[in-house]
Amino acid sequence: MDEKTCHTLEFDKVLQLLAGYTAFPASTEKALALAPASHIDEAYRRQTLTSEARQLLITHPDLTIGGARDIRQAVELARHSGVLTPTDFLDIKSTLVAARNLSRTFEKNAFQYPGLNEIACRLPHPSGLVDAISHAISDHGEILDSASPKLSNIRSELGIARERLLGKLQRMVTDQKFTPFLQEALITQRDGRYVLPLRSEFKGRIKSIVHDQSSSGATLFIEPLGVVELNNQNRQLQLDERDEERRILAELSDQVRSHAEEISQTVDVLAELDLVLACARYAETINATEPVLHPLPPRKISAEKSHHPGSRIRLQQAWHPLLNPQTVVPIDVELDDQTYALVVTGPNTGGKTVTLKTIGLIALMAQAGLHIPAHSGSEISVFQDIFADIGDEQSIEQSLSTFSSHITNIIRILKKSDYRSLVILDELGAGTDPQEGAALARALLTNLLDHSVTTLVTTHHPELKAFAHVTPGVVNASVEFDLESLRPTYHLVIGIPGRSNALSIAERLGLPQDIIASARADLTPEDLHADDLLDEIHRQRDLSRKARIAADSARQEAEKLRAELIEKMDHIEDERQTILENARLEAEEKIQDLEDELREARCWLTRQRQPAETLKPVEEKIEELQIEVEKPVRRRKNILVKQTRPLQPGDKVRVRSLNVKAVVNAISDEDVEVQVGALRIRSRLDDLEFNAPLETISKPAAPTPAVKPVEVDVPGIELDLRGQRADDALDMLERHLDSAFIAGMPFIRIIHGKGTGRLRAVIREALEHHPQVKSYESGHDKEGGEGVTVAKLSS
Repeated sequence: MDEKTCHTLEFDKVLQLLAGYTAFPASTEKALALAPASHIDEAYRRQTLTSEARQLLITHPDLTIGGARDIRQAVELARHSGVLTPTDFLDIKSTLVAARNLSRTFEKNAFQYPGLNEIACRLPHPSGLVDAISHAISDHGEILDSASPKLSNIRSELGIARERLLGKLQRMVTDQKFTPFLQEALITQRDGRYVLPLRSEFKGRIKSIVHDQSSSGATLFIEPLGVVELNNQNRQLQLDERDEERRILAELSDQVRSHAEEISQTVDVLAELDLVLACARYAETINATEPVLHPLPPRKISAEKSHHPGSRIRLQQAWHPLLNPQTVVPIDVELDDQTYALVVTGPNTGGKTVTLKTIGLIALMAQAGLHIPAHSGSEISVFQDIFADIGDEQSIEQSLSTFSSHITNIIRILKKSDYRSLVILDELGAGTDPQEGAALARALLTNLLDHSVTTLVTTHHPELKAFAHVTPGVVNASVEFDLESLRPTYHLVIGIPGRSNALSIAERLGLPQDIIASARADLTPEDLHADDLLDEIHRQRDLSRKARIAADSARQEAEKLRAELIEKMDHIEDERQTILENARLEAEEKIQDLEDELREARCWLTRQRQPAETLKPVEEKIEELQIEVEKPVRRRKNILVKQTRPLQPGDKVRVRSLNVKAVVNAISDEDVEVQVGALRIRSRLDDLEFNAPLETISKPAAPTPAVKPVEVDVPGIELDLRGQRADDALDMLERHLDSAFIAGMPFIRIIHGKGTGRLRAVIREALEHHPQVKSYESGHDKEGGEGVTVAKLSS
């Protein structure tokens, strides 16, 4: 991609913002060096990775690359036989541990994030290096005694020698024969040897070796002759300890050198993953969306005269990512199957240049794998090259005027561009004689059209408005200007050329009427008629826009009232469910009382030696009532809740029965698989409340991914066994437990009813000895009480 164009369109500033979301220098470098892809497959791959990362951050918002560090310099030093410091080894260990943890995370979620997992699979695992570092160096950067047996022995001997040395010096310090001669009763060190502070006037009173003196000369630091041998022994052991520590560090450095390639690859892969996460976080910050990417079809020689290259640009409510999102005016741009050139006209400071920069920058972002600042559903082709000539290119050093600089750049663009290119030209034909400039602008635009180059231009030349109107493949556009406030509105209007507002503005500013009239008289009737037509078109468009704004306002008010009504109906439904649930619980209590009375009646008949068959119809009736009462209270669907579209993967929902937010993973005819944190569960459609969807859109056909998602059958959170025979119920329970355990579910609810209690006893006995069940308990009152068993699964 053309570097000059990337700088002109301020793509480098976007990369600087992106770099602010990276976690360590290696990924920061990758962010700043990110270049747009020229091939559809690579651009699509990058977009898919960013979408996967945004989806991942929904369920794992705190996911980072952990404790990874930029260890490239340390590895390079080891590669050249250098010895690393303990801090270097801790950074290497931290980076390798972070890589291992990330690899496990993506391995567990491989079926959901195949692209990210494919990158994580490239993370090497240097054998034994983390253990070797942990064995030798503590978390505080100290070399451990366990680093080697020799070091352990040296430190043990050093401790004994130091204790003996300090003990003898301490006795001298407290001895009344020496105390008067000492400046202070303390033991200090000089050049690695333990000494005593002697007052200078008592020099020679203690047989010793002088090692140093204070700056004032009042104190001499002496080593008594009686501890010289102990000091020698202590110092020698210190040197032995230092040498052994160096040997250990050198040995570990050799291990790092042997794994240098793997460690370097680890840093590179971690940087790549961190860059993808940074793209996702940046997209979330600016509320960007994934664009639909279109390939440019191969150029075919056809008998038709159409020069359309097959490019497509359809941006909805797009805005420049470097402008304040609170004040920027979004634009709609569309180049369809019949159009591949856009001519934008309008007043100065009206937003023409910003419009061109917005479109060009969005094209670069889309091809770099960044989600774009536009509404969902925006589409754009992937261009092999993008060229731009924008701004004042005057060069004093090269003695080039603004016009000459523009022409020099345009010549370069004409040589390099073809039907696979996007060319953006600002103020085409400006900076020279208006008549010659208009002719040159028309000739340049004709040349680009003949070579099937997708082109966006701005101009002040009225001749190009007429050219765009009559030339196939070209469409006019304009930026609006408010004559009342004499300010631009920055709204882009496709299909209508810009008006010439010079006379109107001069008149409103107070220029004498005779001068205005004289100027109008010099205009041709055709120009005046064209301006009148444009005025009428803009007036009618303003009326249409006001009507649309009024309609939108009315619709929003209706939606607000509808939302309030939905909330009230939901509240009523909650109350209805509470009342019915309380009635159901009361009925259960009464049925329980009936069962107790029936049991007493059966016992009385037994004592009276009377047949109990007379009670059988009553028992059957009670069982029917029990089955009816145990039916859960279903929530009625709110008829006012209308989804603007069917549920699709990526939508945010709320699971009413669990009162948690979730993200839709997959949809079947009967139920929906949703992701709740790290848990995947199946739920009924009527148990889901549709919230604002994620910014997901349909994607074009793409090459088959290298890693195919693994389909896992995720069972429902409830298993209804009412009415089943014991053997059949146990078989169903076993299958459900296996599926739930494999899916990683924390618990399931088993509905068996109360009845005689036999089915409940059989199920709980099976749960008691099941290897995948950690514990079980009765359901809460609202879950069904003793008619439900909640089984908690092992993790």
